[in-house]
Amino acid sequence: MTGRRRIRSTFLPRHHRPVRALALAVGALTAGASLVTGCGVVPGTTGGSGDDPIKVMTWAPSDTEATNKPGMPAFAEAYARWINARGGLNGRKLTVLTCNDKNNGVGAAKCARRAVKEHVVAVVGSYSQYADSFFPPLEGAGIPYIGGYGITNAEFTSPLSYPVNGGQPTLLAGLGKELARDCGNVALVRPDTIAGDELPVLLDSGLTTGGHRAAADVRAADDASEYSAQSTQALARSGSVKEKEKEKEGCVVPALGDRTSTFMDSFRRARAEYPRVRTAMAMGSVDQTEIDASGGASGPYEGSYITGWYPVASDARWDTMKKVIKEEAFDDNRIDSADAGVQTTWIAYTVFRKAVESLGGGEVTADSVRGALNDGLSIPTGGLTPTLRWPRDTWNATNHLASIGFPRMVNANVTLQVVRQGRLVAAREGFTDVTQTLQHADID
Repeated sequence: MTGRRRIRSTFLPRHHRPVRALALAVGALTAGASLVTGCGVVPGTTGGSGDDPIKVMTWAPSDTEATNKPGMPAFAEAYARWINARGGLNGRKLTVLTCNDKNNGVGAAKCARRAVKEHVVAVVGSYSQYADSFFPPLEGAGIPYIGGYGITNAEFTSPLSYPVNGGQPTLLAGLGKELARDCGNVALVRPDTIAGDELPVLLDSGLTTGGHRAAADVRAADDASEYSAQSTQALARSGSVKEKEKEKEGCVVPALGDRTSTFMDSFRRARAEYPRVRTAMAMGSVDQTEIDASGGASGPYEGSYITGWYPVASDARWDTMKKVIKEEAFDDNRIDSADAGVQTTWIAYTVFRKAVESLGGGEVTADSVRGALNDGLSIPTGGLTPTLRWPRDTWNATNHLASIGFPRMVNANVTLQVVRQGRLVAAREGFTDVTQTLQHADID
């Protein structure tokens, strides 16, 4: 491909501009020192040398009318109890501070400023849509951001970010690549926003790689209370196609984030008047909890393809994480082992643990943790991801994703899952690497 352009700063609804220059980060640091209310703590003191506890922070939104990820900080606290019961990290206790970013930029900035004031050595396994609010304070203090959820472009560009998955870009590119095999006409229903404008490009990169035509682009408000018009339009534009004596059903791909379930309610009512189609979506728009709540095997998600970053929740590779939950948070209904946020937090803490262990008895600070990761430390995750490694020079010639704006992405693998009898199961064994698919995306 020629004429490829750098990706714009965001690719999901309600995300914001990429992190600014370090000078602005320093300004943001001095602008405010108030602490966010409602932040929890596993008791301890700041990390450093000697026998002091090692202090980190995990944040995510909860109790909001939009996206909520309470299981991520709840699991982080459970992880601290579990690791401390086994002697801690290099013989030192792990202290986890938690914070609610409240799904807004002010809350995200307050969480980041608290992390700076508390001298945490890393922010681990967190979720926030407001990278332009939280990255400047972290960058100003040199605090690494390990294993964010992968929902903002800055997580794949900031030199202090260590993402463990490929975020929304890989999910959509991987979904398109898979749908190219099995679908007739494809219709994408996505937010009519600047951020939403990136989604067709990512999905189409996978479709065209698989020799399929581009998807029909159906735009929708990202805060609507119903989507009957968009459902009808998507059904009309996703008809079946006959290829080599085989009839391929049409496919509808809702990519409306938190409003995907609202769309599916409208879609369920509208689809009875049209030929059969299959639905498909990226993990994050739907999970097992939503499938259960919508009726399980009798609900609208039955038969849907879903791309994820990791193996299905029933895979034995999650057994240790499930052991942590059982031993330390068995009755905490905020934590679901099938939640991609909880899974990401587990992998992020695996990365952090390996980084600390690599320091031996040395000082554990934000600088030393960052240095360990930057020095090319290879971190296996028990097969949940490929071995993770962040080279110091992320713009080197071997980084094939840097040219399209993802220099910090080191894991472009996705899995394909399907809803069968109301349960998410593996539709295809193993991972699919979408590095080359993303390289061919004409991203503006």
